[in-house]
Amino acid sequence: MNDRFVNLFTDFGFKKIFGEEPNKDLLLSFLNSILEKEGEQIEELTFLDKERLGYRASERRAVFDLFCKNQKGEKIIIEVQRAEQEFFKDRSIYYSAFAIQEQAQKGKLWNYELKAVYTIALLDFAFEKENKEKLAHYIQLLDKETCQVFYKKLTYVYLEVPKFSKSLEELSSDYERWLFAFQNLHKLRDKPAHLQAGIFRRLMELAEIAQFEPQEQVAYRESLKEYWDLKNALDTSFKEGLEQGLQQGLQQGLQQGVEEGRVAMKRDLVLSLLQKGTFTDAQIAELLSIERDFIEKVRQNYL
Repeated sequence: MNDRFVNLFTDFGFKKIFGEEPNKDLLLSFLNSILEKEGEQIEELTFLDKERLGYRASERRAVFDLFCKNQKGEKIIIEVQRAEQEFFKDRSIYYSAFAIQEQAQKGKLWNYELKAVYTIALLDFAFEKENKEKLAHYIQLLDKETCQVFYKKLTYVYLEVPKFSKSLEELSSDYERWLFAFQNLHKLRDKPAHLQAGIFRRLMELAEIAQFEPQEQVAYRESLKEYWDLKNALDTSFKEGLEQGLQQGLQQGLQQGVEEGRVAMKRDLVLSLLQKGTFTDAQIAELLSIERDFIEKVRQNYL
C-alpha cells in the first residue's frame, strides 16, 4: 500500500471521510453539490441508524452505507456500489421503501403525508454503457404522457463515476471536484492547488493515510484488500466471459462458414448442370437432393 491518500470507494475510506460526526461538513458539501440541481440546500444533518429490519425476524433487512435526515426531516440514503449488480436499481428502490414505511405514524390518526426521501448512489462502474457521456441520472416519478413530474418527494440520483473525465485544471465546481476526488484522490502523490481551497483542504488533510491512527491504517489495508479482491474477481470473470464469448463466436462463425460453403457448392453444381442442358429440373433435384425452388433461384440469378 503505497498510496498517500485514501480510496473513497473503499468501505473504510468512505465512512472515515463522510460517516463520522466531526466530518459532517464534508458530507454536507458533497450532498449539496449533488442536490443543487434539484434546488435543495441542506443546512443540517443528523446521522441515523444504518440498519433497518423488516416487520418480522424472517424478513430481509436493509443496511445502508449512510442514512441521515436534514433539517426538514427528509431522509437521505447514500449508497456506494463498488461492483456491477444485475438488480442494483431494484435494490435501491427496495431500500428506499424502508425510509418511506417507517414514516407511518402509529397510535393516532394519520393523513399519509410523507417527508421526501432521497437515494444517492455512487457507482464505481457504468450501468449504461451505450451512453458514454451521461454520468448523472436524476430520477423521479413522472406522467408518461405529459412528461411532467408526478411526485417530487421521491428522488433517486445515480452517479456513474468512471465516466467522469475532467482533469484537475478543468474543474469548475464543487460537484466536479467531488467526482474527481472519488475517481482520483488515491492516485495523487501531492496536494494539488486545485484542491486546496475551502472544504477540499480539509478533505486532503483527513484523507492522508499517514495521519491515521495505527489501528485505522490496519483497518484501511483490510478494506483496500477487499476492494481489490472484488475488482480482481470481476476482471477475471469478465475475461473468462469474454474468452468464452469469443470461443462461441468463432464456433458459430465456423459453423456459419461451413453452411455457407455447402450452399455455394450446391449452387455451383446446379449452375454447371443447367449450363450443360442435358438434365431436367426434376433430375437435378433428385440427383442433388435439393428443392426445385433452389434450382429456379440459381437459374434466375446466375444464368
